Amino acid sequence: MPRFFCPSPLRTGDLLDLPAGAARHVQVLRLQPDDAITLFNHGPGWDGASPGGEFEARVTLMGRSQVQVEIGAHLNVEREAQRAVHLAVGMPANERMDWLVEKAAELGAASIQPLMTERSVLRLAAERATKKVDHWQSVAIAACEQCGGNRVPTVHSVKTLSQWLAGLNLAEALAPKAMLLSLREGTQALRMVELGTGGALFLSGPEGGLSANEESAAIAAGFAPVTLGSRVLRSETAALTALALLA
Repeated sequence: MPRFFCPSPLRTGDLLDLPAGAARHVQVLRLQPDDAITLFNHGPGWDGASPGGEFEARVTLMGRSQVQVEIGAHLNVEREAQRAVHLAVGMPANERMDWLVEKAAELGAASIQPLMTERSVLRLAAERATKKVDHWQSVAIAACEQCGGNRVPTVHSVKTLSQWLAGLNLAEALAPKAMLLSLREGTQALRMVELGTGGALFLSGPEGGLSANEESAAIAAGFAPVTLGSRVLRSETAALTALALLA
């Protein structure tokens, strides 16, 4: 059954006009009145006005640009990762960040923080940065629609690593276990880290990794250096491998 993210409050029995993106998707699929769909709304900006899970819905009206649905039963279904894992990543270049966001959403990341570091090829600021973040958020939504996830990870605004570390308080963070991908000698293997029951925050660099100074700054902020093994993975592969191990 087709699934659509709808940021509006969802209540059984209500008639609802789908937002433009979801409406276009319904029209592309050539759905007709009385066809069944699934809606979910736990995403960025979710205000708690509706429960989690998902809702059955039925198309009631197909207009030229309008799609109206009747919301049906609430289904208390969640397909989320057991642990809330927040990724902070030095943005890889070209389309690799798109791919990283898509796969991170599929694997159940709780949030994604795009970072600019000393070795970053991709540099974003002002309007261009805002447009990129909006695009990545759309990628995350589409991934959740496809994979069955009901909680869309938040893609945060682009920051430099130094800005982000300066504003980060691990004592108050949702993810008390903070780890840094590092090739430093003597670094502990991620598989051997005692995670406990809380969330996790994983920081990794772009192509070429973080500089020695950046690693030192992260460690000073409370991050524990970890390794994924003896192989050197691409930046996007490394972040997703860590997510799969942690989630």
